[in-house]
Amino acid sequence: MPGVIPFPTSLATTLRTFEALAALEPAITRAGDLILETLRGGGKLLVAGNGGSAAEAGHFATELTGRYQRNRRALPALALSADGSLLTCVGNDFGFEQVFARQVAGLGRPGDLLIVLSSSGNSANLLAALAEARRGGLRSLALLGRGGGRARGVADCELIVPGESGAAAQEAHLFLIHHFCERIDAAFPE
Repeated sequence: MPGVIPFPTSLATTLRTFEALAALEPAITRAGDLILETLRGGGKLLVAGNGGSAAEAGHFATELTGRYQRNRRALPALALSADGSLLTCVGNDFGFEQVFARQVAGLGRPGDLLIVLSSSGNSANLLAALAEARRGGLRSLALLGRGGGRARGVADCELIVPGESGAAAQEAHLFLIHHFCERIDAAFPE
């Protein structure tokens, strides 16, 4: 059928992307250390993304406040895309570019960590959130794809998934979220 990408092609792209993550191992370790340092220090994670990345942000926050693979104490994490009333208020009154930055300003404190997820790195609202985090004394972690876009070099720590596939970048981001959750489960007692 014309226009249909064969299953083996999309699978091969994803497999190449996952294999390329091995080259990011030092940065992945640094990112995990930053997350653990934040949580051990009493800080919270503010996690943001748009579209599919918003779903991943919610997934990450849920794994921390709820549970991942084992019971442990609840950990402070908020998905900044989760409150529809707040998003529409800020979007209406201040513009969509401010939907995450306004929350970082209101909820974030020094010692907290802003985590942004973007398959392109070009979302204006994530760039504004990163700028607000810096102004507010928060550290930041960016999980990016497709070369990092305009967010490249903006966060304190970044993981730029190799390749040009946004879908494969999102799949890799979910893998990384689960990797961080495994480290968190091992670090915090029940």
